[in-house]
Amino acid sequence: MNETVKNSLAALSVQLKAMDLSQSLAFLAALFPGKVTLSSSFSWEDQVLSHVVLDAGLDIEIFTLDTGRLFPETYTVWSKTNERYQTKIKAYYPIGDEVEKYVNEKGPNAFYDSVSDRKACCFMRKVEPLKRALKNKSIWITGLRAAHSPERQDLQTLEWDEGNSIIKYNPLLHFTTEELKKIIHDHSIPYNPLHDRGFVSIGCAPCTRAIQPGEDFRAGRWWWEENTKKECGLHAR
Repeated sequence: MNETVKNSLAALSVQLKAMDLSQSLAFLAALFPGKVTLSSSFSWEDQVLSHVVLDAGLDIEIFTLDTGRLFPETYTVWSKTNERYQTKIKAYYPIGDEVEKYVNEKGPNAFYDSVSDRKACCFMRKVEPLKRALKNKSIWITGLRAAHSPERQDLQTLEWDEGNSIIKYNPLLHFTTEELKKIIHDHSIPYNPLHDRGFVSIGCAPCTRAIQPGEDFRAGRWWWEENTKKECGLHAR
């Protein structure tokens, strides 16, 4: 990150700190017209952010990464969100030829075999489509929270994402789960029912399970791997 970007980021961060959630999103939409995008996996966090954007009619694109291996419940909340807000959340998909090659060479569940095979699957189904989704954008809004994992506790609300050459805004970084659930309840926001069954972080069906009481937020993702290796690459730092 060069000095100019660093100074601009610092100035923007000061401005955003004085605003609440809805004000900050409206401010960014006006400051970067047509250049702000929100990624959604239809989690508690993303549904709250989508509600703010869609309810106010902000000029912020909302997209999702359809890996082809999502839970049926995820598609249901996606449809309900489109219907509730009369919108069409944009989907990005993995390149078909790459999926065919991976599955034909390694098998449909090769991601269980090794960390490298799993990361290759994540890259093909998520990371590469993300790069297309972020192309020509200036601000990427995410639902990342510090409570998600120890590695995310040192995140900043506003950061420079070097890998994608974009400003990343994490407005819910210090929100609690209870705060999010209250917003969802108060505004009758559609949400994924898997959350009520112990699924905290919801991704691809083969790679996600419910967590047990006392387990880390990320314990339900790639549970067969060591904790130090449990990232898909979307939020690599």
